[in-house]
Amino acid sequence: MAEFRLPALNRVFIAGNLTRDPELRYTASGVPVANFRIASNRWYRSPDGERREDVCYVNIVAWQRLAELVGERLRKGSAVLIEGEMQSRQWETEGGARRTVVEIRAFRVQFLNRMDESRTDQSHGSEGLDEEESIVQVDDLVDDLPF
Repeated sequence: MAEFRLPALNRVFIAGNLTRDPELRYTASGVPVANFRIASNRWYRSPDGERREDVCYVNIVAWQRLAELVGERLRKGSAVLIEGEMQSRQWETEGGARRTVVEIRAFRVQFLNRMDESRTDQSHGSEGLDEEESIVQVDDLVDDLPF
């Protein structure tokens, strides 16, 4: 009997709202990277019939031109749909403690704010963008990623 092998699959889709403005910075070699966090809400009924909300906070990282667009167009409260993959990073603090973070590396970001909302608040969301322009993905922006 042949050994069973699972396919290598690491794909995540999540929608939510930014909890604060994205942090856009540049690596020592000048590569743009944006870090932000979204809150994704889930509503359910408890066993006693009460409607409750569960919130999941997820860290997102975007690279290259996607990072620059995120930094330019998104603000706290912006609604987004993220497509990417899970990744984990480890580092050691100055005190010697080992830290680990799990985050989503974004390949695609779709801005979900309605056009009429962005017209009333020009600093929020995807103002002036049609549906095609509101979807930004890595394939459209770069050939090589820095990892």
